[in-house]
Amino acid sequence: MFKFLLVCTLAVASRAEVAEEEDVLVLKKSNMDEALAAHPNILVEFYAPWCGHCKALGPEFAKAAGTLKAEGSAIRLGKVDATEETELAQEYGVRGYPTIKFFKGGEKESPKEYSAGRQADDIVAWLKKRTGPAVDTLAEVTEAESLIADNDVAVIGFFKDADSADAKAYEKAAETTDDIPFAITSDDAIFSKYDVSKDSVVLFKKFDEGRNTFDGELTKENLLAFVKSNQLPLVIEFTEQTAPKIFGGEIKSHILMFLPKTAPDFQDKMDEFKKAAGGFRGQILFIFIDSDVDDNQRILEFFGLKKEECPAIRLITLEDEMTKYRPESDTISADAIVAFCKLFIDGKLKPHLMSQDIPEDWDKNPVKILVGKNFEEIAYSSSKNVFIEFYAPWCGHCKQLTPIWEKLGEKYKDSDDIIVAKMDSTANEIDSVKVHSFPTLKFFPAGDERTVIDYSGERTLEGFTKFLESGGKEGGAPTGDDDDELDAEDLEDVDEEQDTGSDGEADEHDEL
Repeated sequence: MFKFLLVCTLAVASRAEVAEEEDVLVLKKSNMDEALAAHPNILVEFYAPWCGHCKALGPEFAKAAGTLKAEGSAIRLGKVDATEETELAQEYGVRGYPTIKFFKGGEKESPKEYSAGRQADDIVAWLKKRTGPAVDTLAEVTEAESLIADNDVAVIGFFKDADSADAKAYEKAAETTDDIPFAITSDDAIFSKYDVSKDSVVLFKKFDEGRNTFDGELTKENLLAFVKSNQLPLVIEFTEQTAPKIFGGEIKSHILMFLPKTAPDFQDKMDEFKKAAGGFRGQILFIFIDSDVDDNQRILEFFGLKKEECPAIRLITLEDEMTKYRPESDTISADAIVAFCKLFIDGKLKPHLMSQDIPEDWDKNPVKILVGKNFEEIAYSSSKNVFIEFYAPWCGHCKQLTPIWEKLGEKYKDSDDIIVAKMDSTANEIDSVKVHSFPTLKFFPAGDERTVIDYSGERTLEGFTKFLESGGKEGGAPTGDDDDELDAEDLEDVDEEQDTGSDGEADEHDEL
């Protein structure tokens, strides 16, 4: 979920020429064409030395490369230091790290975005699916056993006639699924081994009930829905590896339980959570977050929680708009969780908007401090023009902006009709204003129209001054519906952009 959840702390060595490092090719602009000519199918990671996500991916990426090499595969994996090879990064539209692209058949003009998980098995399975048949044919029981043993999730189509309409629909579904291996068999011994008596599709998995059998009209769409619904555990832990599956799935309503694994009643609460999950499969994704893990602290912050307030339950939707919900009771029991989820599905829950208390000295300094509880009164004042910075305390770009913003506040501290203000958007939420990245600058002109203008000009004192003196006309644009919407992709991608911006080339926002 969230681009701001983790901190990048990695240092990665680079090479001066094409070389192999842990079976991964080190690529540069000077040798990219040569590498593509020698290895037509290459999966390339564009990374940054400071990115923690790249550090987490590194061992799995190398493991995948080694696996493919050991199998005698012609597929290769490569990496590009995007902070050094800026031309390559720009050419392929790299904005966050890591960005992973697949160059197939030596074609360099339009590489395919990698879309699966970040464990070695996920990478290998995705590449094999992209370069080989979508469906493997199983002729012996040992082949089926190996498929199931080697994968956390695998799907087998049992069809006596591999050319039947149902088998063709199955193949169509397999062609659009990158992260799970699909196989097909008509072998009687395999049917018998897995107690299958008629044509059917079975999803095998190493968790929960162990297998699921498809039931219904066999169409591509129905099969895909079946796989999406059953490929994840009833309760899935949020980690670096599971994040792409959580946010890349079809289910956009997530209920989260924040609980330390060290809690004496950990297993009891997990059992209650899992018991509740069974009735909402395919509707709500049940996610567990270890509240003791350092990398998860920003998720707690995002929901307005502190470690000492856990265990806690929250629900979030990632569809049209990102909306949070909080149960009235802190009780963690299957009955309470089921009741909460039913209220959500029935549309009877009100969104939970966070707000800090109004500071006693909120208007003491030139830059006024806004929170959820005083935002409406100040921002939509009919007699004041209010310029607000929506920031996050951890955001490097916000920290860079602080001295300029304070100078702007000082400049207009005695103004009769201009207010310069700021609001911590990690602790305060406004229903009428959606913040997608940090810092976000919005201008609320005086009047009763409740107009909002996004600032998009230079972040300098001169630029801000010109903007305010022009009444928001120079350097701004009226906020439209598109600006207020948060794309689910912003949440599903946990990759990070550089937070320091010291070289002037990083994006000027830290995205949610």
